[in-house]
Amino acid sequence: MNTQKQTGHIGVTTENIFPIIKKFLYSDHEIFLRELVSNAVDATQKLKTLASVGEFKSELGDLAVRISADEQKKTLKISDRGVGMTAGEIEKYINQIAFSSANDFLDKYKKDANSMIGHFGLGFYSAFMVSKKVEIITKSWKDDAPAMKWECDGSPEYTMTETEKDDRGTEIILHIDDENKEFLEKFKIESLLKKYCRFLPVPVVFGKKTEWKDGKSVETGEDSIINDSNPAWTRKPAELTDEDYIKFYKELYPFSDDPLFWIHLNVDYPFNLTGILYFPKVKSGIDLQKNKIQLYCNQVYVTDSVEGIVPEFLTLLHGVIDSPDIPLNVSRSCLQSDGNVKKISTYITKKVADRLDEIFKNNRPQFEEKWDSLKIFIEYGIITDEKFYEKASKFVLVKDVENKCYTLDEYKSLIETNQTDKDGNLIYLYTTGKDEQYAYISEAKDKAYDVLVMDGQLDVHFVNKLEQHFEKSRFVRVDSDVIDNLIKKSDSQEVKLADEERKALVELFKSAIPPVEKTDFIVGFEHLGEKGNPVTITQNEFMRRMKEMAEMQGGMSFYGEMPTSYSLTVNLDYPLVKQVIGDKENSKELIGQMVDLALLTNGLLKGEALSKFVKRSLEMIHA
Repeated sequence: MNTQKQTGHIGVTTENIFPIIKKFLYSDHEIFLRELVSNAVDATQKLKTLASVGEFKSELGDLAVRISADEQKKTLKISDRGVGMTAGEIEKYINQIAFSSANDFLDKYKKDANSMIGHFGLGFYSAFMVSKKVEIITKSWKDDAPAMKWECDGSPEYTMTETEKDDRGTEIILHIDDENKEFLEKFKIESLLKKYCRFLPVPVVFGKKTEWKDGKSVETGEDSIINDSNPAWTRKPAELTDEDYIKFYKELYPFSDDPLFWIHLNVDYPFNLTGILYFPKVKSGIDLQKNKIQLYCNQVYVTDSVEGIVPEFLTLLHGVIDSPDIPLNVSRSCLQSDGNVKKISTYITKKVADRLDEIFKNNRPQFEEKWDSLKIFIEYGIITDEKFYEKASKFVLVKDVENKCYTLDEYKSLIETNQTDKDGNLIYLYTTGKDEQYAYISEAKDKAYDVLVMDGQLDVHFVNKLEQHFEKSRFVRVDSDVIDNLIKKSDSQEVKLADEERKALVELFKSAIPPVEKTDFIVGFEHLGEKGNPVTITQNEFMRRMKEMAEMQGGMSFYGEMPTSYSLTVNLDYPLVKQVIGDKENSKELIGQMVDLALLTNGLLKGEALSKFVKRSLEMIHA
């Protein structure tokens, strides 16, 4: 055997490239294992392709990628039985890093590792992030090529010699440095393989299976394969049952409830994309977590930050997306801004909308039954994505206080006769709390008005969105004004009070309002009929909405810092109000009682003020 030793320099023109690789190129050191195992899988897949076209005629045999660690020697080995490399291929793929100019590269990128997106195929060199020396022992599938050994200690100098190797394929031996000893621990390696390699298309073996025997865990002789090489998303939907989809969901999210629905993505033109997206069951807003969709590239785990590929509202979904056409940076963990990504995002939006529409049309009772969990996804989509709104406006539901569901068109037909005001505006009444706003809902029902329930996290934004699209329509909460003003059927009776009289009455009623922190009350007067409430407290729709939105998002702090403002409306037609106006001096207790009752209806009477009200009420009963 020719044992001639070749020494050379890796094809860069500077000594500084390795520190850059080691410190800046990858955001996370742990991905070295993903890169090296992925390379081993690629080499194995290439061999399978050569066999399928008849170029490789020998037995394929065991094609597993094997990982082993030796804590004594401080080595980690990744081996495959793939195509292997000739000396010429080592020269091409390992020794010549494809930089047009290494110095330009360093000047441009050393301060900003993230801008190296997509420029260089440096997966193998991630090994130097954790190693003081790396060896490659490889033998090509080509019969006449000798086995080669390559080694490098993390400087641009390498050595390459012919060596002995019985079998085709490649072994990469990492001599782990002292700073990265954790990557020799069985638990750490296993957790990384499960994170990055659990769905690779070639078996990945790490250690032996264990079983419980005589009160302890013992190794068996059987290989421990850590991956499922044929996961659900790679199979045809026709091959899968509902149970298969749910089983796969439970593999991804072991402690979750069964999903509501799922969508199997499968497209090969104009880009390649497969995957399964699940609508999770939502118990409460606290359950909502982004970053539950896992992105894969040819079954290699990349990231769970999928913003940019998946429209923002669908980042609330769970599941898997796999696409070789999504451009990734050198560490496969950042996405590029790219036309393909936009097309993929548009496709996913359309696919989700079509699937929801199909479920709605084919099984509306099931859709309504699951509405409370689906609602947040669909509303989020409607608020943030105009194209989704166009499709979803046909199947988005609204629910009223009687728990009946309607599409937007159905609900408009239901209310337009009775809830159109004198100016031709259609008024949608809603509540954000059936119990808290019960008295106001009752008043609306007495007039045969229907009231929607809008108590979700996103409903304030959802209402804004609908108002932008609906012509001559307004949404108003039932407690935002007295009922006759919410849907004005005719002009109000003019209030005739002299300025002095009005001023005295405002002072009289204001003095009866107990102090409520960060809250203002504006006293006004209306003719609301003898049967209307004596005093009604309401909150202006616009200001309340602005404050709610300020709490949910930045950039609206002006509204968030303003005091909460309420209107206190005195009904001049109410007999008791007429009486107290006629005898202002002796009516302070009665006025206090009427004001407190209105505050109590709104949940605004608390602490000492509530205690005084109870005491005063008891005194009035005994009197």
